[in-house]
Amino acid sequence: MNLRQITRISVSDSQVYLLRVPGDLEKLPLDAKEKEYIKKQHRRHKEEFFSFNKYDKYIFVCFLPKSGKKSEQANDARKKAHKVFEIISRQDMENIAVKHIEGKDFELLAFAEGFLLSSYRFNKYKTTDEEGRGRITIKAMKVVSKTLSPLDLQQIDILVKSNFLARDLVNEPLNNLNAVELSERISEACKKRKVLVEVMNKTKIASIKMGGLLAVNKGSVDPPTFTIAEWKPDKYVNSKPYVLVGKGIVYDTGGMSLKPANYMTGMKADMGGAATVAATLCAVAEARLPLHVIALIPATDNRTNGNAYVPDDIIKMFDGTMVEVVNTDAEGRLILADALAYAKKYDPELVINTATLTGSAMRAIGNQGAVGMNDRAGIQMSKLIKAGDDVYERIVEFPMWDEYNEQLKSEVADIKNVGGATAGAITAGKFLEHFTDYPFIHLDIAGVAFIDKKQSYMGIGATGFGVRLLFRFLQQMTKK
Repeated sequence: MNLRQITRISVSDSQVYLLRVPGDLEKLPLDAKEKEYIKKQHRRHKEEFFSFNKYDKYIFVCFLPKSGKKSEQANDARKKAHKVFEIISRQDMENIAVKHIEGKDFELLAFAEGFLLSSYRFNKYKTTDEEGRGRITIKAMKVVSKTLSPLDLQQIDILVKSNFLARDLVNEPLNNLNAVELSERISEACKKRKVLVEVMNKTKIASIKMGGLLAVNKGSVDPPTFTIAEWKPDKYVNSKPYVLVGKGIVYDTGGMSLKPANYMTGMKADMGGAATVAATLCAVAEARLPLHVIALIPATDNRTNGNAYVPDDIIKMFDGTMVEVVNTDAEGRLILADALAYAKKYDPELVINTATLTGSAMRAIGNQGAVGMNDRAGIQMSKLIKAGDDVYERIVEFPMWDEYNEQLKSEVADIKNVGGATAGAITAGKFLEHFTDYPFIHLDIAGVAFIDKKQSYMGIGATGFGVRLLFRFLQQMTKK
């Protein structure tokens, strides 16, 4: 779908008008009865969304909040855009134009973003589409503004495409996306954007002794991969790189600590962190942000086979730490620990780890945002939270108090991989912290990377959560 800027609406386009007060209705191309109807419904029933079928086009009227946080106003515009998309996508109409009566560009951009995000479909395996849900006739989304810059619209386009890349990767089933295929898909996307990519195979991973990744992979017939992607433009503003680390468990059965069947459905999404960091790096490169950014993606599936690792095993990790395995279903932290230890070689400015790591995080805050924890990140954590508020991919910060280390103490090794029944999301973060010596932020996106009930413009299934958040954060870092 093409996104472009115009200065006036064509009468042949379907039209969307964003306004705050009923008095602005006088500026709209509606007849007196229609305006009176809107005023009455808005006054009596607080209705904020109206649509009129004009046979050859639609006219939509969307009331936006009169006050509140800017981020909430923008998100309301995204949600209104989703409502418009749901109606217009079922019609044979090619063009739609949106105008803000007050001329607020940030809400116009948010509306365009919500509309485009709503257009995502993962229907490549459907052989029939009886309801026509996969057919979208809209070719152009037009934004009416004299003050927006071409870069504003270009950025929205880049972020939406990158979000879709993450969603596509997460939605793919294991039989079409094992660890090797994941690394190939990421490599292909990165190389198109002039990003340098190295993929370590099992032999190379074994040679550098990534014990966590190799242990989790022991139960699989497919080899693991470790993907390193690097965006380093000719001129960049950071003296040390930002490193993004993503969990790439392409399917999680729980291993020998086998999940019940009803908890196994949807585990193709356990590589949501990997998809997020890969898509973010692609967005950074396509937007040509002047930053040195590296993505590290350890990948394997976690299955049961004759030689699978088991509880009571003791693993020697990449950095030499000896880890007692208490539960093989806490496998994500094992592969991430190797990648986090590997990140030390870059002397990073900051490492952000993104993972569908714990059910504890999902139970704590549901699918409304990510759980965030930081170690030595200082003001950068507050900036990340602010970026999350801006794009409405919000972060709830959990503590990383040293007292939680007590739960990870092992009688037979340096550390164990599970801290017990309480504070599971936090002890998982503390386990990862053990392998870092640099400013570090951990994002647990277990509750929001994949959802089984449609949620406005986030859709259903993979959401691509984190791409817009991390891009906004990194964009802020260019303004040092």
